[in-house]
Amino acid sequence: MIYRLPPLNALRVFDAAARHLSFKGAAGELSITQAAVSHQIKSLEEYLGVELFRRSGRGVQLTEAARACLPKLREGFESLAAAVETIRERGEETDLLITAPPVFTARWLMPRLAEFGKREPRIELRVFASSRMVDAGALDSAALVGNLDLRDDVSGVEIHLGGGSYPGHRADHLFDVAAVAVASPELAHGGPPLKEPANLAQHVLLHDDAMDLVAHGDAWQKWLEVAGVADRVDGSRGPHFSSNILSLEAASQKLGVALALKPLVNADIASGRLWTPFTVELKPQSAYYLVCPEVIAERPAVAAFRKWLLEQAAGA
Repeated sequence: MIYRLPPLNALRVFDAAARHLSFKGAAGELSITQAAVSHQIKSLEEYLGVELFRRSGRGVQLTEAARACLPKLREGFESLAAAVETIRERGEETDLLITAPPVFTARWLMPRLAEFGKREPRIELRVFASSRMVDAGALDSAALVGNLDLRDDVSGVEIHLGGGSYPGHRADHLFDVAAVAVASPELAHGGPPLKEPANLAQHVLLHDDAMDLVAHGDAWQKWLEVAGVADRVDGSRGPHFSSNILSLEAASQKLGVALALKPLVNADIASGRLWTPFTVELKPQSAYYLVCPEVIAERPAVAAFRKWLLEQAAGA
Protein backbone atom coordinates (compact mmCIF):
# COMPACT_ATOMS: atom_id res chain seq x y z
CA MET A 1 0.00 0.00 0.00
CA ILE A 2 1.27 3.47 -0.91
CA TYR A 3 0.63 6.02 1.81
CA ARG A 4 -0.06 9.60 0.76
CA LEU A 5 1.28 11.58 3.71
CA PRO A 6 2.30 15.19 4.27
CA PRO A 7 5.94 15.91 5.24
CA LEU A 8 6.76 14.44 8.67
CA ASN A 9 8.48 17.65 9.75
CA ALA A 10 5.31 19.67 9.16
CA LEU A 11 3.36 17.19 11.30
CA ARG A 12 5.93 17.54 14.11
CA VAL A 13 5.59 21.32 13.99
CA PHE A 14 1.78 21.02 14.03
CA ASP A 15 1.91 18.73 17.07
CA ALA A 16 4.23 21.12 18.97
CA ALA A 17 2.10 24.16 18.13
CA ALA A 18 -1.05 22.31 19.22
CA ARG A 19 0.49 21.38 22.59
CA HIS A 20 1.69 24.92 23.30
CA LEU A 21 -1.24 26.69 21.57
CA SER A 22 1.49 29.05 20.52
CA PHE A 23 3.75 29.29 17.46
CA LYS A 24 6.36 30.94 19.67
CA GLY A 25 6.26 28.06 22.13
CA ALA A 26 6.59 25.52 19.32
CA ALA A 27 9.55 27.44 17.89
CA GLY A 28 11.29 27.35 21.27
CA GLU A 29 10.74 23.61 21.70
CA LEU A 30 11.93 22.74 18.20
CA SER A 31 14.79 25.28 18.13
CA ILE A 32 13.54 26.95 14.95
CA THR A 33 12.23 30.42 14.21
CA GLN A 34 8.62 31.45 14.68
CA ALA A 35 8.52 32.27 10.97
CA ALA A 36 9.55 28.70 10.18
CA VAL A 37 6.70 27.40 12.33
CA SER A 38 4.22 29.63 10.50
CA HIS A 39 5.59 28.44 7.13
CA GLN A 40 5.28 24.76 8.08
CA ILE A 41 1.73 25.22 9.39
CA LYS A 42 0.70 27.12 6.25
CA SER A 43 2.15 24.44 3.97
CA LEU A 44 0.37 21.72 5.97
CA GLU A 45 -2.94 23.60 5.77
CA GLU A 46 -2.51 23.96 2.00
CA TYR A 47 -1.70 20.26 1.69
CA LEU A 48 -4.76 19.23 3.72
CA GLY A 49 -7.07 21.92 2.40
CA VAL A 50 -8.29 22.87 5.87
CA GLU A 51 -7.53 25.54 8.44
CA LEU A 52 -5.77 24.18 11.56
CA PHE A 53 -5.37 27.26 13.78
CA ARG A 54 -7.16 30.52 14.46
CA ARG A 55 -5.51 33.52 16.09
CA SER A 56 -6.63 34.15 19.70
CA GLY A 57 -4.99 37.00 21.63
CA ARG A 58 -1.26 36.27 21.88
CA GLY A 59 -1.72 32.62 21.03
CA VAL A 60 -3.74 30.40 18.74
CA GLN A 61 -6.71 28.06 19.07
CA LEU A 62 -7.26 24.74 17.34
CA THR A 63 -9.98 24.44 14.75
CA GLU A 64 -12.45 21.57 14.94
CA ALA A 65 -10.57 19.75 12.18
CA ALA A 66 -7.30 20.06 14.08
CA ARG A 67 -8.82 18.75 17.32
CA ALA A 68 -10.30 15.80 15.47
CA CYS A 69 -7.00 14.64 13.96
CA LEU A 70 -4.65 15.24 16.90
CA PRO A 71 -5.31 12.00 18.87
CA LYS A 72 -4.61 9.81 15.84
CA LEU A 73 -1.57 11.88 14.92
CA ARG A 74 -0.05 11.47 18.38
CA GLU A 75 -0.90 7.78 18.36
CA GLY A 76 0.94 7.58 15.06
CA PHE A 77 4.03 9.31 16.47
CA GLU A 78 4.11 6.84 19.38
CA SER A 79 3.74 3.88 17.01
CA LEU A 80 6.50 5.24 14.77
CA ALA A 81 8.82 5.71 17.74
CA ALA A 82 8.10 2.17 18.94
CA ALA A 83 8.73 0.77 15.46
CA VAL A 84 12.08 2.54 15.21
CA GLU A 85 12.99 1.24 18.64
CA THR A 86 12.35 -2.38 17.66
CA ILE A 87 14.59 -1.99 14.61
CA ARG A 88 17.57 -0.53 16.44
CA GLU A 89 20.15 -2.87 17.90
CA ARG A 90 20.52 -2.16 21.61
CA GLY A 91 22.56 -5.12 22.74
CA GLU A 92 25.74 -3.09 23.26
CA GLU A 93 24.13 -0.11 25.02
CA THR A 94 25.91 0.63 28.28
CA ASP A 95 25.03 4.23 29.22
CA LEU A 96 22.13 5.19 31.48
CA LEU A 97 21.16 8.69 32.62
CA ILE A 98 19.26 8.85 35.93
CA THR A 99 17.53 12.08 36.88
CA ALA A 100 16.13 12.25 40.42
CA PRO A 101 15.20 14.72 43.18
CA PRO A 102 18.26 15.99 45.10
CA VAL A 103 17.37 14.56 48.52
CA PHE A 104 16.42 11.17 47.03
CA THR A 105 19.71 11.11 45.15
CA ALA A 106 21.86 12.04 48.14
CA ARG A 107 20.09 10.21 50.95
CA TRP A 108 18.68 7.07 49.31
CA LEU A 109 20.14 6.35 45.88
CA MET A 110 23.83 7.17 46.32
CA PRO A 111 24.44 4.79 49.26
CA ARG A 112 23.08 1.93 47.14
CA LEU A 113 24.73 2.60 43.77
CA ALA A 114 27.92 0.72 44.58
CA GLU A 115 25.88 -2.48 44.75
CA PHE A 116 24.37 -1.78 41.32
CA GLY A 117 27.88 -1.19 39.94
CA LYS A 118 28.97 -4.63 41.15
CA ARG A 119 25.88 -6.23 39.68
CA GLU A 120 26.02 -4.45 36.31
CA PRO A 121 29.68 -3.43 35.79
CA ARG A 122 29.19 -2.74 32.06
CA ILE A 123 26.54 -0.06 32.57
CA GLU A 124 27.92 3.45 32.88
CA LEU A 125 25.68 5.64 35.02
CA ARG A 126 25.21 9.38 34.81
CA VAL A 127 23.33 10.75 37.81
CA PHE A 128 21.70 14.17 37.66
CA ALA A 129 19.87 15.74 40.60
CA SER A 130 16.96 18.02 39.69
CA SER A 131 14.23 19.54 41.85
CA ARG A 132 12.03 19.40 38.72
CA MET A 133 11.46 15.76 39.62
CA VAL A 134 9.36 16.87 42.61
CA ASP A 135 6.28 17.29 40.49
CA ALA A 136 3.41 16.62 42.93
CA GLY A 137 1.78 14.41 40.31
CA ALA A 138 2.14 16.45 37.13
CA LEU A 139 4.51 15.53 34.33
CA ASP A 140 4.55 17.20 30.92
CA SER A 141 4.88 13.83 29.20
CA ALA A 142 4.64 15.33 25.73
CA ALA A 143 7.67 17.52 26.42
CA LEU A 144 9.63 14.61 27.87
CA VAL A 145 8.94 12.37 24.86
CA GLY A 146 9.65 15.31 22.57
CA ASN A 147 13.10 15.70 24.11
CA LEU A 148 13.89 11.99 23.70
CA ASP A 149 16.10 11.28 20.72
CA LEU A 150 15.84 7.61 19.75
CA ARG A 151 19.08 7.93 17.80
CA ASP A 152 20.91 8.64 21.05
CA ASP A 153 22.83 5.75 22.57
CA VAL A 154 22.12 7.01 26.11
CA SER A 155 18.89 5.88 27.75
CA GLY A 156 17.27 8.10 30.34
CA VAL A 157 15.03 7.31 33.30
CA GLU A 158 13.62 9.62 35.95
CA ILE A 159 12.64 9.26 39.59
CA HIS A 160 9.58 11.38 40.31
CA LEU A 161 7.98 12.28 43.61
CA GLY A 162 4.40 12.73 42.52
CA GLY A 163 0.92 11.32 42.16
CA GLY A 164 1.70 8.49 39.74
CA SER A 165 -0.17 9.64 36.63
CA TYR A 166 2.29 9.74 33.73
CA PRO A 167 0.47 9.17 30.39
CA GLY A 168 2.62 7.55 27.73
CA HIS A 169 5.20 6.45 30.29
CA ARG A 170 5.89 3.34 32.29
CA ALA A 171 5.65 4.29 35.97
CA ASP A 172 6.73 1.84 38.69
CA HIS A 173 5.76 2.66 42.26
CA LEU A 174 8.84 2.58 44.50
CA PHE A 175 7.57 3.57 47.95
CA ASP A 176 5.30 5.98 49.82
CA VAL A 177 6.62 8.76 52.03
CA ALA A 178 5.72 10.45 55.31
CA ALA A 179 6.92 13.84 56.55
CA VAL A 180 8.29 13.89 60.12
CA ALA A 181 9.93 16.57 62.24
CA VAL A 182 13.69 16.09 62.66
CA ALA A 183 16.41 17.88 64.58
CA SER A 184 19.89 17.37 65.93
CA PRO A 185 19.83 15.17 69.07
CA GLU A 186 21.79 17.95 70.78
CA LEU A 187 19.05 20.52 70.22
CA ALA A 188 17.09 19.43 73.30
CA HIS A 189 20.11 19.60 75.60
CA GLY A 190 20.52 22.86 77.49
CA GLY A 191 17.74 24.65 75.58
CA PRO A 192 13.95 24.83 75.39
CA PRO A 193 12.24 21.44 75.80
CA LEU A 194 11.27 19.43 72.73
CA LYS A 195 9.02 16.78 74.23
CA GLU A 196 5.69 17.55 72.54
CA PRO A 197 4.67 19.36 69.33
CA ALA A 198 3.53 22.47 71.26
CA ASN A 199 7.16 22.99 72.31
CA LEU A 200 7.96 23.97 68.70
CA ALA A 201 6.72 27.46 69.59
CA GLN A 202 10.11 27.95 71.29
CA HIS A 203 12.17 26.55 68.40
CA VAL A 204 13.15 27.72 64.90
CA LEU A 205 11.21 26.05 62.10
CA LEU A 206 13.27 25.30 58.98
CA HIS A 207 11.28 25.49 55.73
CA ASP A 208 12.12 24.25 52.21
CA ASP A 209 10.43 24.76 48.87
CA ALA A 210 10.51 21.09 47.86
CA MET A 211 8.61 19.98 50.96
CA ASP A 212 5.92 22.60 50.26
CA LEU A 213 5.53 21.14 46.76
CA VAL A 214 5.10 17.66 48.17
CA ALA A 215 2.52 18.87 50.69
CA HIS A 216 0.62 20.90 48.08
CA GLY A 217 0.96 23.97 50.28
CA ASP A 218 2.70 25.09 53.46
CA ALA A 219 4.18 21.83 54.75
CA TRP A 220 4.83 23.04 58.29
CA GLN A 221 1.32 24.44 58.63
CA LYS A 222 -0.18 21.14 57.51
CA TRP A 223 2.08 19.16 59.85
CA LEU A 224 1.09 21.38 62.80
CA GLU A 225 -2.58 20.84 61.93
CA VAL A 226 -2.08 17.06 61.98
CA ALA A 227 -0.28 17.44 65.33
CA GLY A 228 -3.20 19.48 66.67
CA VAL A 229 -1.09 22.51 67.65
CA ALA A 230 -1.62 24.87 64.69
CA ASP A 231 -3.33 27.35 67.03
CA ARG A 232 -0.35 27.40 69.41
CA VAL A 233 2.63 27.35 67.02
CA ASP A 234 3.25 29.95 64.30
CA GLY A 235 4.13 27.79 61.29
CA SER A 236 5.27 30.75 59.17
CA ARG A 237 8.33 31.51 61.32
CA GLY A 238 11.86 30.56 60.36
CA PRO A 239 14.25 30.65 57.40
CA HIS A 240 13.46 29.15 54.00
CA PHE A 241 15.73 26.92 51.93
CA SER A 242 15.55 25.95 48.26
CA SER A 243 15.83 22.21 48.87
CA ASN A 244 15.35 19.56 51.53
CA ILE A 245 19.08 18.80 51.48
CA LEU A 246 19.81 22.30 52.80
CA SER A 247 17.09 22.25 55.46
CA LEU A 248 18.29 18.84 56.69
CA GLU A 249 21.87 20.09 56.85
CA ALA A 250 20.65 23.10 58.84
CA ALA A 251 18.81 20.77 61.21
CA SER A 252 21.93 18.63 61.74
CA GLN A 253 23.85 21.82 62.57
CA LYS A 254 21.38 22.62 65.39
CA LEU A 255 19.85 25.59 63.55
CA GLY A 256 16.30 24.42 64.15
CA VAL A 257 13.71 21.74 63.39
CA ALA A 258 13.05 20.62 59.79
CA LEU A 259 10.56 18.36 58.06
CA ALA A 260 12.01 15.29 56.36
CA LEU A 261 10.64 12.40 54.35
CA LYS A 262 10.81 8.89 55.70
CA PRO A 263 12.26 6.53 54.58
CA LEU A 264 14.88 8.85 53.04
CA VAL A 265 16.21 9.90 56.45
CA ASN A 266 16.03 6.48 58.10
CA ALA A 267 19.81 6.09 57.89
CA ASP A 268 20.40 9.56 59.40
CA ILE A 269 18.09 8.70 62.28
CA ALA A 270 19.68 5.28 62.82
CA SER A 271 23.16 6.82 62.92
CA GLY A 272 22.12 9.52 65.41
CA ARG A 273 22.84 12.36 63.00
CA LEU A 274 19.17 13.34 63.17
CA TRP A 275 16.47 12.70 65.73
CA THR A 276 12.68 12.48 65.51
CA PRO A 277 11.26 14.01 68.72
CA PHE A 278 7.63 13.19 67.82
CA THR A 279 5.66 10.34 66.27
CA VAL A 280 3.43 12.71 64.26
CA GLU A 281 3.50 12.02 60.50
CA LEU A 282 2.13 14.05 57.59
CA LYS A 283 1.30 11.67 54.75
CA PRO A 284 1.09 13.53 51.42
CA GLN A 285 -0.67 12.10 48.38
CA SER A 286 2.67 11.55 46.68
CA ALA A 287 5.09 8.68 46.31
CA TYR A 288 8.35 7.93 44.51
CA TYR A 289 8.05 6.46 41.01
CA LEU A 290 10.51 5.24 38.42
CA VAL A 291 9.33 6.84 35.17
CA CYS A 292 10.46 6.34 31.59
CA PRO A 293 8.86 6.54 28.12
CA GLU A 294 7.29 3.23 27.09
CA VAL A 295 9.37 3.16 23.90
CA ILE A 296 12.63 2.68 25.83
CA ALA A 297 11.35 0.62 28.77
CA GLU A 298 12.80 -2.65 27.43
CA ARG A 299 16.26 -1.37 26.58
CA PRO A 300 18.81 -3.58 28.37
CA ALA A 301 20.28 -0.83 30.58
CA VAL A 302 16.83 0.45 31.53
CA ALA A 303 15.45 -3.02 32.26
CA ALA A 304 18.47 -3.92 34.40
CA PHE A 305 18.24 -0.73 36.44
CA ARG A 306 14.47 -1.09 36.84
CA LYS A 307 14.79 -4.65 38.16
CA TRP A 308 17.50 -3.67 40.65
CA LEU A 309 15.72 -0.49 41.81
CA LEU A 310 12.44 -2.30 42.48
CA GLU A 311 14.34 -4.86 44.58
CA GLN A 312 15.92 -2.04 46.59
CA ALA A 313 12.60 -0.24 47.02
CA ALA A 314 10.92 -3.42 48.30
CA GLY A 315 13.25 -3.30 51.31
CA ALA A 316 12.97 0.47 51.90
